[in-house]
Amino acid sequence: MFTGIVEEIGVVKALESSLAGTRLTILASTVMETLTVGASVSVNGACLTVVAVGDREFSAEVSRETLSVTALGRLITSAPVNLERALKINERIDGHLVSGHVDGVGTLTSRRQEGNAIVLRIEAPKEVLRYCVPKGSITVDGASLTINELNDRSFSVAIIPHTAKMTTLGVKQAGETVNLEADLIGKYVERLLQERGDLPPKPAPAIDREYLQKRGLI
Repeated sequence: MFTGIVEEIGVVKALESSLAGTRLTILASTVMETLTVGASVSVNGACLTVVAVGDREFSAEVSRETLSVTALGRLITSAPVNLERALKINERIDGHLVSGHVDGVGTLTSRRQEGNAIVLRIEAPKEVLRYCVPKGSITVDGASLTINELNDRSFSVAIIPHTAKMTTLGVKQAGETVNLEADLIGKYVERLLQERGDLPPKPAPAIDREYLQKRGLI
């Protein structure tokens, strides 16, 4: 479990791909202080298990399933990534409860300056938008943000200078992809209402060309 408060920006040192998946090695400093083999770490919002710890670097294995539902498969060597260690029970939750289980991949369609903030417009899949509400929480590449405006295809968020400095969102440009995780509370509420018969079952995603392209499968 995480909070969506990014601790530092790491750098991808190496990616080793095989039929089983990908081994990701990341250069870092702050998160290395207490990181051990077997620990969980959020990499651009995706919860990964540490399999090796070195001098100012760690490695994690990314399964084919994770590659298919996140944007991690599109990372390249030297790419910056948002990092956060798992939440301690005695810590303040300054963001919101984040599981690190990515719900879908979004695309940044525009960015503009508004006062001291940068407003990002992100196109998102329906399976993510169904849980979004204005002024609700959403995780974008591991960063806890507040939804400002919402329509049937996208949502907007505003990032303050501190967030722009501490996360990769400060340099993300239109056309780039981001990992998205909707607020946990909405998912549980929907599930309970479905069990009571107050809501129809959640529709299965359409496996079409757009679905495969967004997941980097074609």
